[in-house]
Amino acid sequence: MLNRLLHIVPAVCLLTAVAGGAPRRTFIGDWKLDETRSRLPDQMKVQSKGGNQYGFDFGGSVETITVDGSDQPGAGGTTLSVRADTPHTWVVQRKRDGRLLLSATWRLSQDGRTLTDDYREFEDDGSTLSMEYVYERAGGGSGFAADWESIKETVRSPFFIQVKEFDRDGLSFVYPLEHRTKHLKFNGEDYPNEGPQVSHGASSSGQHVNARTLVITDKSDGKVTATERVVLSDDLQTLTITQHVTGRAKPNVLVFRRSAT
Repeated sequence: MLNRLLHIVPAVCLLTAVAGGAPRRTFIGDWKLDETRSRLPDQMKVQSKGGNQYGFDFGGSVETITVDGSDQPGAGGTTLSVRADTPHTWVVQRKRDGRLLLSATWRLSQDGRTLTDDYREFEDDGSTLSMEYVYERAGGGSGFAADWESIKETVRSPFFIQVKEFDRDGLSFVYPLEHRTKHLKFNGEDYPNEGPQVSHGASSSGQHVNARTLVITDKSDGKVTATERVVLSDDLQTLTITQHVTGRAKPNVLVFRRSAT
């Protein structure tokens, strides 16, 4: 779950252009996510360890937590808590240094086949990213214990990015919600991402396929974390990003519309 936004952000920050002249400038501007045409498939695994203890895998290492509502050591220096409000409702929260990073309310259907996740992520400036996921049980398990695959994702918060010129022959991508900036040039080199929310060692490099198609490689400490194909429509008003995250079977597909200035 902590990785969800990290999965989204690398994809939406790829709006890059070829060096020089009009082709590069076609990508510059403000872009808004069209949530009705976008897909952000998610997977998570919940494994019963016996009693009230469960293993949670949100796309990284397994975090073993007792479902009692208390803050317990989690991934990346965070704490994770899971509280059972009812047999069919769990509340999941993650904190860092006591500050609430995210809160998710899971509701299990009566037949146990689907799980609805009301997910909110809280930024340093007080803004909130809100999403709703609907998952379907894959394979066996009972109750909340299962391999879950999303069948529907709804972005409730407006999601914008800004693309600006960088150092004459590159572009900067500014993500106001995340306070992140990505600088990128198409010279085969990795450029570090910047911002207080950027993980250590995060970088990106790009390739120009044609005037309206780009391929981006994202890395963390030199290891590839995702590759993206970015396609600008003929009328220059729509940008479709297909992102393949390392270790995930299904790609993210994000569709952006150019915002009026």
